[in-house]
Amino acid sequence: MIKRSIVAGCGSYLPERVVTNGELAERVDTSDEWIVARTGIRQRHIAAEGEVTSDLAFFAAERALEHAGIPASDLDLLILATTTPDQTFPATATKVQHRLGMINGAAFDVQAVCSGFVYGLAVADNFIKVGQAKTVVLIGAETFSRLLDWQDRGTCVLFGDGAGAVVLRAAENGEDEDEFGETGHNRGRGVLSTHIYSDGSTSDLLYVDGGPSSTQTVGHVRMNGREVFRHAVTNLAEIVHESLEANGLATDDIDWFVPHQANKRILDRTAKKLGLPADKIVVTVERHANTSAASIPLALDEALKDGRIKTGDLVLLEAMGGGLTWGAGLVRW
Repeated sequence: MIKRSIVAGCGSYLPERVVTNGELAERVDTSDEWIVARTGIRQRHIAAEGEVTSDLAFFAAERALEHAGIPASDLDLLILATTTPDQTFPATATKVQHRLGMINGAAFDVQAVCSGFVYGLAVADNFIKVGQAKTVVLIGAETFSRLLDWQDRGTCVLFGDGAGAVVLRAAENGEDEDEFGETGHNRGRGVLSTHIYSDGSTSDLLYVDGGPSSTQTVGHVRMNGREVFRHAVTNLAEIVHESLEANGLATDDIDWFVPHQANKRILDRTAKKLGLPADKIVVTVERHANTSAASIPLALDEALKDGRIKTGDLVLLEAMGGGLTWGAGLVRW
C-alpha cells in the first residue's frame, strides 16, 4: 500500500504585543489609510525583547502535538521552516527538538522564505511516502521584525512575527476513507500532492542585504514591490492549476483556499484569476500581516479551530517568497 501523510493536528502561537498601523505612523511616514489601501493590513504581532524564533516554534509545535494527542516522544522528524533562525548555526529546529522532549529521529531547518512551509510540507510528505518517517511535526516560525528597516515604509509595514505547526502521520492510502465515505486517489485523506519551484534569476526582487558570508551582518529586507506583485499573481495561478490537474480536480472542487498571507491585493487578484469566490479564501493578513513561513499554518489553525475546515474538505495551500520560490500543496483534510 502507498503511504500517505495525514494531518493529525494543528497549533499556532502569536507574540503578545500587537502593533497597529497608527503606532507605525508615529515612527515612519505612513498612515493607517495608506497601509490598508495597499496591503489590507491593520495590525501585526511583534516578538518581545528576548523572545526568539525557537520560542515561537516551540509553543506552536506543543499545541499541535496536544491537538493531535501525540507525545513528542513519538516524533521521528521535526522540520522548521524559517528565515530568522536563533543563530547562524546550529539549526533552530534542534533547539525546538530538545525543548519538546523529542528523543528520536532528526530535526533540521528549511529556508525558502515565505514559501518555506510549502517546501517543508513537500519534504515531510516525501519522508513519509518513502517510509523514512512515521510522525512528523512541521513548523513555520518567524521573528521577521528583526530583519526590518523601520525607516523603510515600503517594507516595515508589511511583516509580523508568529508561528504555526502541523503534525503529520503516516497512513496507508485509503485507511481513513470511511470517515467521509468516498474512495479514490484524490478522495482519500492526506496530502494529495506538492509542487515547488524557484527562479534564481529573480533573487534581486526580494532579499536581505546582509549575511554571514557577504557582509558579516544580519541586514534588512529590500523589495521591488511592483515586480514581486506581478510575479506572484502569475506564478501562483499557474501552480494552482498544475496542482489541480495533477489530481484530476477542478477549481470548483476546492473547499478552502489557504494562501500565504502576503498582501490582500495579491490574494484578491490571484483568487479572481482562479475564479475562486471570496467566501472560500482564508484571510488573516489584516490581523497577522505577512509572517513569512508562519502565515499558512497560522491561517490553517484559525480556520480549523473555528470550524471552517472540516474532515473531508479539500484544502489548497500556496505561497511565493524570496528567491523567487513558490509552491502549492493539495491536502484532503
